[in-house]
Amino acid sequence: MTPRTVQIGVVVLAALLGTACTTMGTGMGEPRGGGPGVRFDWKADGPVKGQMTATLANGKSYAGQLFQITSDTRVDDVGPLWAGWHGRRWGWGGWGYWDAGPEFITHYSGRVVANLTDPGGDHMRCNFQLIQPAKGMAGGGQGKCQLGDGHTIDATFPAA
Repeated sequence: MTPRTVQIGVVVLAALLGTACTTMGTGMGEPRGGGPGVRFDWKADGPVKGQMTATLANGKSYAGQLFQITSDTRVDDVGPLWAGWHGRRWGWGGWGYWDAGPEFITHYSGRVVANLTDPGGDHMRCNFQLIQPAKGMAGGGQGKCQLGDGHTIDATFPAA
């Protein structure tokens, strides 16, 4: 092999390795109480972090980070989750541990959580139970999202 062939091979291998950890997929959501559906698009840039977009039928879109909570997660790792939610207590079941603390990590381990924001600063928080946690979002899951006004959306993610 020539040095040029080796260089090209190294570049191709580096490109393949750089994309090997990225997975993408979609999910669908239905507002509780009825109404038009919601489309979720996600992209995981590694085993525990990624990006998510939720697009409502009226065109309104929320975007932000998603995190898979594992036993190795530290509260400092998921700091962006609480932006816009401090002091809000909606009384909706399942969000009792939505505060920065060790209880959060224990309660949400094996799940994916996300805090999404629209351009106007409204928030949507999400909590998904993974079907195959070792595969992250690519293994599929289901859960709920809550808008800042308290309305909820049931979401389903097929295995990618």
